[in-house]
Amino acid sequence: METESSNTREEWLGKEALIHLAGIYQQLYLRPGPEGAEEYKQIVSKGMTASVKDLTHFRSHPADRCFYEDTPAGSVLVITLHYREDFELFLQIMANRCMPYDIPATQGAAILDGVVNWKKINAHRTSFMMSEKMAGNPEPDWNAEFKRFVSNKQNFKDAVIILSQGPYSAVPAEAAGMTEEAWIETSMTIRRVHECTHFICRRMYPDKIDAVWDELVADAAGIYAAVGRFDLRLAELFLGITQDGYKDGRLQNYADGIDLDELAVKVHAVLMIFDEEIRKYEDVSPFDIAIMLEDKKETLWK
Repeated sequence: METESSNTREEWLGKEALIHLAGIYQQLYLRPGPEGAEEYKQIVSKGMTASVKDLTHFRSHPADRCFYEDTPAGSVLVITLHYREDFELFLQIMANRCMPYDIPATQGAAILDGVVNWKKINAHRTSFMMSEKMAGNPEPDWNAEFKRFVSNKQNFKDAVIILSQGPYSAVPAEAAGMTEEAWIETSMTIRRVHECTHFICRRMYPDKIDAVWDELVADAAGIYAAVGRFDLRLAELFLGITQDGYKDGRLQNYADGIDLDELAVKVHAVLMIFDEEIRKYEDVSPFDIAIMLEDKKETLWK
């Protein structure tokens, strides 16, 4: 089980999740299409308020939730939407500038790193104007301060992780060796920590990005978070590999022209080492596991 104090963090559930999010990102009030896309530009580039505050285009579900996850690389907003159509609608608005597009059925999560947060900008403006006037400046230069403030994207851009609900890596519960209910719960933990691990590694190790390796580390951290240890069988099941080669799984999504059987044998050997290394750790954060593996990349991934 996870060692982080997740039960102490503030979170928004059910309809309150989307209400909270739309209060930050006004574009969520829009419907994808030419008209919505035009208003989207005004909201994102100029901080305008949505003309109509309506969220009925989202079905919403009591299981919807959002919260801020603290990681070694900073805070990231994590959102889970129960209905697949809500997940796709969210991506169309937030990731495709409020225009419809086809989202592969195999995609169950996404990281949006760099979402403009006008609430932060407006809060800073209020604070700046007040402090300047209290200091005796009757006409504060907000334009100059605005340029200074937005020159650092960390001041006003958010990292957002959006998750859908469903079995991880399209693996059925029976294959995972769990009941349907237990497997969905386990899958959600794996998916959340997997995406948070990608966020951490991209922020902390920007020069080490490698599609296959990144998936191995993110899966390892997710599995550790969900079951309290590294499960080699699950890791290989997700990717569709054995010690003899490739069977059927996600590995093909990251091979990029590499022979799948050859790559599968290499990955199997690395996962065997993961199993040995992770066994040395007890009661640590899954993010500590990810950082430990990243620090060993040069010796493990050749």
